[in-house]
Amino acid sequence: MEDALKQKIDGLITQNKVLLFVKGTKTFPQCGFSSAVINIFKEIGVPFETVNILQEGDLRQGMKEYSQWPTFPQIYVGGEFIGGCDIVKEMHDKGELAKVVQKAAGASA
Repeated sequence: MEDALKQKIDGLITQNKVLLFVKGTKTFPQCGFSSAVINIFKEIGVPFETVNILQEGDLRQGMKEYSQWPTFPQIYVGGEFIGGCDIVKEMHDKGELAKVVQKAAGASA
């Protein structure tokens, strides 16, 4: 991975306590998995940002290498990679996701 792309990804993750790399946007997800994850984060009620990986092919490929995760969405909370849709759904169903997200969001306050 090129240094400039790695620095861009590092910056995005550092600047946002809760960041979702998705297909589409927060208001217009373009796949069912991205939509499901966005809805979970809206339900939790903690501010989050999205990055539309469909807009930049280099970012889309770079994220796969960066996270060592082949699919999207990819979720980062507090600078840490959480996983994809299935992991986020499972954490949410167990009540774990809200705790992790609220802790990370609270750290910025």
